[in-house]
Amino acid sequence: MTVTNDEQEKQVISKQRVADHGEVYTAKREVNAMLDLVKEETERIDSRFLEPACGNGNFLVEILNRKMKAVWKQFSKNRYEYDRASAQAVSSMYGVELLPDNVEICRNRLLDQYLETYRQHQSADASPELERCIRFLLKKNILCGDALTMLQQDGNPITFCEWTFIGLNGKVKRRDFELAELLRNVEYDKPKAGEEGLLFADTGEPTFVHLPKREYPLTDYLKLSDYE
Repeated sequence: MTVTNDEQEKQVISKQRVADHGEVYTAKREVNAMLDLVKEETERIDSRFLEPACGNGNFLVEILNRKMKAVWKQFSKNRYEYDRASAQAVSSMYGVELLPDNVEICRNRLLDQYLETYRQHQSADASPELERCIRFLLKKNILCGDALTMLQQDGNPITFCEWTFIGLNGKVKRRDFELAELLRNVEYDKPKAGEEGLLFADTGEPTFVHLPKREYPLTDYLKLSDYE
């Protein structure tokens, strides 16, 4: 599913969707104004962003645009490093969206944005292996679910992959975390004495080390999809 530029700029798709889901998209001007408040983070390749109601991707598309500019600025003279860093940029962005059609549109917009930017920067298409990697990252990072209940559409817990790029050789460590686990350190859910993962800060206050649901072997970033 694709959307035109005019459709992307619409803030309301239909009155019925507003009534049913409260769906109102943020306009591009407001998106940029809000992202400018954390401008330095949007220009860091490895800085992670989570959009808990990502809609069709207005925020994430602009974040990707800024990150890809940072990739080009740092690695324009080395295509291998550019490829690796661009995949890392995509891996750092996450989204949750309630409506399945928006999830598909968001993934496609991000993919199209990536591939078009790649062509502009490299005057060539991304390799099939790199495109497959980007598609896989978007499939894993943009999920259909409810960020309030922290459940996916199928009723399973929302689970995100942490992609840690190791050095400059393209190796990636993947660890999967449930969203509920990642939010356990908020004020209303402090860890309890004797609880697994409980540690204490230098101040004596209890803190919590998030435990992954699953870990994967160190893998070349172009072969991440081998471990579905």
